[in-house]
Amino acid sequence: MRLVVAITGATGVLYGITLLEQLKKLGVETHLILSRWARRTIELETSYTPADVAQLSDVCYAEDDLAAAISSGSFRHQGMVIVPCSMKTLAGLAHGYAENLVVRAADVTLKEGRPLILVPRETPLNIIHLENMLKLARAGAVILPPMPAFYQRPESVQDIVNQTVGRILDRLGLENDLVKRWPG
Repeated sequence: MRLVVAITGATGVLYGITLLEQLKKLGVETHLILSRWARRTIELETSYTPADVAQLSDVCYAEDDLAAAISSGSFRHQGMVIVPCSMKTLAGLAHGYAENLVVRAADVTLKEGRPLILVPRETPLNIIHLENMLKLARAGAVILPPMPAFYQRPESVQDIVNQTVGRILDRLGLENDLVKRWPG
């Protein structure tokens, strides 16, 4: 399996980092885009460096590399995840404004009919955010905000992050034990 992962500058870069760690454990080939602001947010929110995060992927692209392989529909992959997804990125995608590789690769993913999962990180949401999400959901994207399930009784921030990453893996059809399954 081959996936494209993008990390944007919204708060919550730990979601993207944890996803990359899990995909690496599962042997999934990953093509990563780190936005300029993602690089800064990684430094602000975690003990990782952008270079550490890049090493979790098989290939890492600069956000301004619009000639990258992943900018073309001829690049075969099984889906893309933008985690976290900033409202700027969401708006660019909703309006077809592919000013960088994150939005271009996501646009190509949609046009090729491949799975696109967006993990938006903002609160509260205004009507513009909601309309952009609705537009993208209608276009085929999955909107998967990081909303914790407390029946799991999380004991740490990592437990909360793992639950969301497990749900992302579920949507991609990848087996994982990050989500405590509801017993009924």
